[in-house]
Amino acid sequence: MGEPAQTPFKTTGSEWLLPVSEYLGFPLDQVNFLACQLFALTAAFCFRLYLSPAHVSPLVRHFVAALLGIGFLVFCFGWYSSHILAVVVANYLIIIKADLNNVHRYSMVISMGYLTACQVSRVFIFNYGIPSTDFSGPLMIVTQKLTTLAFQLHDGMCKKTEQLTQEQKLMAINVRPSLIEYLSYNLNFLSVLVGPCSNYKEYIDFIEGRHISTRLKQQHASSNRQNGYNKTQDPSPLNAVCHKLLVCAGCMLFFLTVTRSLPIKYNVDPDFVSQASFLTRLTYAFFSIQAARPKFYFAWTLADAVNNAAGYGFLGMDEHGKPSWDLISNLNIIGIETATSFKTFIDNWNIRTGIWLKTVCYDRAPKHRLALTFILSALWHGVYPGYYFTFLTAIPITIAARAIRRSIRHYFLGSRVMKLGYDILTWAATQLAICYTVMPFLLLAVNYTIVYYRSMYFHVHIISILAAVALHRKHKPREPTTKTSSVSSSAPCSAQCQHVHSNNNDKD
Repeated sequence: MGEPAQTPFKTTGSEWLLPVSEYLGFPLDQVNFLACQLFALTAAFCFRLYLSPAHVSPLVRHFVAALLGIGFLVFCFGWYSSHILAVVVANYLIIIKADLNNVHRYSMVISMGYLTACQVSRVFIFNYGIPSTDFSGPLMIVTQKLTTLAFQLHDGMCKKTEQLTQEQKLMAINVRPSLIEYLSYNLNFLSVLVGPCSNYKEYIDFIEGRHISTRLKQQHASSNRQNGYNKTQDPSPLNAVCHKLLVCAGCMLFFLTVTRSLPIKYNVDPDFVSQASFLTRLTYAFFSIQAARPKFYFAWTLADAVNNAAGYGFLGMDEHGKPSWDLISNLNIIGIETATSFKTFIDNWNIRTGIWLKTVCYDRAPKHRLALTFILSALWHGVYPGYYFTFLTAIPITIAARAIRRSIRHYFLGSRVMKLGYDILTWAATQLAICYTVMPFLLLAVNYTIVYYRSMYFHVHIISILAAVALHRKHKPREPTTKTSSVSSSAPCSAQCQHVHSNNNDKD
């Protein structure tokens, strides 16, 4: 247990906060990250109040946002930040020099290729998590932004209007961005470290002061109400920011008191695996996975709060007439924790990545859309074998879950008590299946994954495959009528629909 403390943490970033890191017992890169995000939160309030579009030009806002973002990269990653800057510059050269008919293809190949090369070097040079500065997170985020911009630029300048979906029409870019706009979008301090990825047009609207009025105008138009949106003051994000900071505080407290006492690696500890009963191992696996989530909740919710503090992320007015600031939220915690199906869990987890996959792959692939989207998601996450065990394991589980649901759900809809019992049962099954599926994603290595699955007797694999095979013929005649809706419901949702998933547990 003392080994991590004896291993010196290697960092290419700033060492100014090393005394704080040693005092708190946290790795220096985590301390640097948290310091930057807290500084970004303060800077975001100042950005909204003192550098608002009413006070300064968009050029100044772009410049400050980009400069702070680059500063955060250098502070956290030192010379490693050159990897992120290099791929950003390379893609800008593509945008201004390449044929626009192919700009999206070149951007995807260059961005994903460079990301994969960096992921491969990290896996084989830094063997499965030896303490070192990990710059892959910001590189993954900037890859999403670069490819999103390239595809939307291609939509706006190379495609006819009738060739685009309604969402693609709204987000299409009709002019090449200037260098400062491009750098600001990709490297702004609001999202450079942990995201989320947003659409270029929405970001430009925010910088130029049209973000809230545009959202309100769209909402009023869709509800056939008169456009009175420009007659009222812009709603304040203060309540939303405070609420999200309280969530962050709760997640941090949970991490310090619970998560650190339930290490994931204990699931493959030789003594624990050989001596503990199956039920004990299953219980520990369940609670250790549940305990691992709050660190993701913390990072994504804090990033959302930073964007909101700057005045970015306004979705519209909810049904109660209150402002909603969830346009670029990356997760729905209630939807995740109450999910009663695999799909509902996925729809509420890493939402912006799901939208990115839909934007650049699912909506555009001529065939094999699900397979291609799955492959892109796997490549984007990295090259650790554990990631691929997770994605491959999810396939039979998803197929089996759909088949079982079609077979038995209708028997439980006769009464509220039966429906409640069904929801409780499917919640437990979903959470245990997620635990089983996600474990390799956190263990990373092949040997750890095999040890874990052997300790679980591969029971979820076996049950899922048997259920899928046994129920396949039973539902075969229904495939022509259900296939289209099943496929479409499996795709990541658009920005507008992602925020209602906490109430869709009754759906596929």
